[in-house]
Amino acid sequence: MTSITDPQQGSFRLSMLINDTRYRSYTFQAIAFVVLALCIGFVVNNLFTNLAAQGLDISFDFLGVPAGYDINQRLIEYTSQSTNLRATMVGILNTLLVAVLACATATVFGVLAGVLRLSNNWLVSKLMAFYVEIFRNIPVLIWILIIYGIMTISLPGARPYLGENPDREMLFGMFAFTNRGVNAPAPVFDPLGWVVLAIFVLSVVGMFLYRRYAKQLLYKTGRLLPMGWPSVLIVFVPAILAFFVLGQPITLDIPDTMANRFNIKGGFQIGAPLIAIWFALSIYTGAFIAENVRAGIQAVSKGQTEAAAALGIRPGRIMSLVVLPQALRVIIPPLISNYLNITKNSSLAILVGYADVTATLGGITLNQTGRAIECVLLLMLFYLVISLLISGLINIYNNAIKLKER
Repeated sequence: MTSITDPQQGSFRLSMLINDTRYRSYTFQAIAFVVLALCIGFVVNNLFTNLAAQGLDISFDFLGVPAGYDINQRLIEYTSQSTNLRATMVGILNTLLVAVLACATATVFGVLAGVLRLSNNWLVSKLMAFYVEIFRNIPVLIWILIIYGIMTISLPGARPYLGENPDREMLFGMFAFTNRGVNAPAPVFDPLGWVVLAIFVLSVVGMFLYRRYAKQLLYKTGRLLPMGWPSVLIVFVPAILAFFVLGQPITLDIPDTMANRFNIKGGFQIGAPLIAIWFALSIYTGAFIAENVRAGIQAVSKGQTEAAAALGIRPGRIMSLVVLPQALRVIIPPLISNYLNITKNSSLAILVGYADVTATLGGITLNQTGRAIECVLLLMLFYLVISLLISGLINIYNNAIKLKER
């Protein structure tokens, strides 16, 4: 009877790349890498050869040319004389804006619907089941058009706010809802206002640290610290005190209906296209997240809930302290796919006139410059990078909460 043993140490020979198990896997990987590189090189060379034969070339000089078109919804300064690169940056920021907003609200909708679908209340559970089955089985494109149509048809124009109807007033004197979107007050920061904002951000971080400490103390000693009112105090009290101590350095630019007879001035406007794509992606993807949450909760042994109830823990705390932390290990992996789908489905915003990166770079800029290959390559690169970043960040969190084995 023979046995396989590791090769004896000795001088290196080329035959060891195949015969020696220590080097064989690296050899095959190197060969596969070389073959893949040659294939990619062949495809790229063939592309450039065919382009050269037709008198075309790959050039990104068009990014420095004035764009020549306006963009209504924007987060940074932009005019029609700005470059195509600037227009692309506006589109990228608009895409990230709707992706972040939709991911946040879809998570809230999904968690609430997933938890309530398991409620003992028959009516509540059936309503959540109705929401899930209706919204996830109708294409998101239809929901975008439905919400956009409801906003543009049911809401009034801006003119009733501009003097045609004296009885129509803005909500709380600050919010105007029109078929163009929602006009809301915009914060105006003095130099010290950024200090108040920084204190608020630090307070939010402090709130999370406090809640983390309270949970660790509960798990270690069984001592339960209050969560609700301390969190509120930590978040708001330091910022409010700083706001008054520094002389109220943050003011509001309230929308003005008297400054212009054709449109509402002042404040900021959340356009109807942004609202439509935001809420459509949220309610559509939230239905999928709800099923992930339901599956994660049901994956937790019922004995965990019964043991927590036997200790006298209230149902709400059982869900937040016992069930959901264990369910996250099941919820997080499919949640990554849902976030990626939101980011990629945001490209449908072009149908309602929202200027995301697909509408700017892949639409107007492409048609004006004729640089289809360059624009598509840049679009592919953007979506690839942002998708990898989202996947990487969520995977880091997933590794942090997974079971640690000895």
